[in-house]
Amino acid sequence: MTRGLALLRSAGLRRSNTWVVPGGHSRHLGSDLARAAARTTEVVSLSAWRDDAWDELGAEWVGVLPGTDTAVILALIHVLVVEGLADDEFLARCAVGADVVRAHVLGRDGGTPKTPEWAERISRAPAPVIRDLARRMARGRTLVNVAYAVQRGERGEQAVFAALTLAAFLGQIGSPGGGFAHGFGSMGDYGVGVAGPPLPTFPQGSNPVPDFIPCARISDLLLDPGATIPYDGGVVRFPDTRLVYWAGGNPFHHHQDLKRLRRAMSTVDTLVVNETHWTATARHADVVLPAASSLERDDLAAGAGDRRLRAVRRVLEPVGQAREEFWIYARLAERLGAGEAFTEGLDSRGWLERIYERWRAAPGSPPAPPFDRFWRDGGVDLPAEPYRDAVFTDFRADPERFPLDTPSGKLELFSAAIAGFALPDVAGHAVWRAMSPVAAEFDLRLLCNQPTHRLHSQLDAGAASRSTKIAGREPVRLNPADARARGLRAGDVALVRSPQGSLLAGVALDDGLLPGVARMHTGAWYDPSAPHVADCVAGNVNVLTRDAPTSTLTQATSGAHVLVAITRHDGELPPVRAHEPPPSLG
Repeated sequence: MTRGLALLRSAGLRRSNTWVVPGGHSRHLGSDLARAAARTTEVVSLSAWRDDAWDELGAEWVGVLPGTDTAVILALIHVLVVEGLADDEFLARCAVGADVVRAHVLGRDGGTPKTPEWAERISRAPAPVIRDLARRMARGRTLVNVAYAVQRGERGEQAVFAALTLAAFLGQIGSPGGGFAHGFGSMGDYGVGVAGPPLPTFPQGSNPVPDFIPCARISDLLLDPGATIPYDGGVVRFPDTRLVYWAGGNPFHHHQDLKRLRRAMSTVDTLVVNETHWTATARHADVVLPAASSLERDDLAAGAGDRRLRAVRRVLEPVGQAREEFWIYARLAERLGAGEAFTEGLDSRGWLERIYERWRAAPGSPPAPPFDRFWRDGGVDLPAEPYRDAVFTDFRADPERFPLDTPSGKLELFSAAIAGFALPDVAGHAVWRAMSPVAAEFDLRLLCNQPTHRLHSQLDAGAASRSTKIAGREPVRLNPADARARGLRAGDVALVRSPQGSLLAGVALDDGLLPGVARMHTGAWYDPSAPHVADCVAGNVNVLTRDAPTSTLTQATSGAHVLVAITRHDGELPPVRAHEPPPSLG
């Protein structure tokens, strides 16, 4: 029996990813998963960083420069086409647009043939390795998996589109263990093989305001009111925004080009922030409403496919002026004359009980005790049924009877709808385009990936995060050859620059990085306290990243990588003040 082959792209199976689930998780995947995969599956990881896959997987590493994924995938398709390895019967029966893709990879549409040699010049992935990998993929059962991170770069959607196209040319979509996946290993609740019941949730209602923007276009909204942008085949107009109320997020962690965001936020009359900590967003606010943390309020917790719904009891009463967010919203609703309509006569504990009891009585919910007993016991176990998503299995068996939710009812390797939008940067099929050019001095590709030692920017002041700092700053990891060429040694402090800004970082060496590629974790708290030295002296990578969309189709974030220059910093080393409270509260 031929062993399966899993082709992973970007952070395909990093252990820390499996610990992260919206809503929390009562269990973590661990080495058992890695050992099981290693017994049955050959894992090939295409990434700029060798350690993107767990050591226990024994993954084969193919080094690929950031932003060049689509070129490599098109070259794999080229090999399948020219060597007669594509599943033409599957493509004819289950897909549209395969002829357009064939013409593109062969260069018959006026472009360059997408050969492995062409891809090697772009990506550094050796042409013989690409050719061999395509043949191995065609010989056995293959799953093409693209992690979430790969789409969060300039033209990042193209890699996802190309990977789906590759899986279609292999002809294994809808086959057990084969086909295409987007996000296996990116989260702990995806691909676990079980599905739980619906979970209790707060009623969402409906928003009577129709205006919206793609979330990555915040600075554009504030800096250019009245402007329009293309989005999803239509047009979005930016309303004139005078007040911003921010709750449940930290844009001065996750948004790109933070100097531009500062200018944007300065244009509004009022910025209100709900926060548990003095984040950079709170520091920019006109009004800060101190919100109780999860240790200071009661709640329910479970993640999708979880084995237990947990009662989360507060550890202590809210400290100082902190208040539960429900209390904050209720008081604001009262001032707006809608207090009773908002609370419906219940406090936060009353709402927890209502949410739980409505869930307990709903069709499809598992047997569960009354709320008081649930709360006393600390939770209730949830059933976890084996999960079977029959959509692609049924489609593969009979595409006419079980069509997909696409205009053609089939896999659209060429989308007439997208082509009809006539966008300058998006075609109807997967296409590789180079990153936007910058000055030659920015000669390193910086990967901006999620940290292994904290979640996003949470608890950056905590011991786990501080233990990874160098000279109190977020590390920048370099291939030893790149460090030597710049006169840098482990433990030095470096100045990292891009056309957007600059930061200070500690230097760490990593021979698992491709030469020409550097790496920094996201999430260091933004500290612009010494702008004469650097735009952020603590190492927040988003002072470097471009506030540019992945494409005019999706307008999504492109902050996963950026071109930078790195030099030794021998001058003033200012203190990191990101975690200091305002003077009046110190």
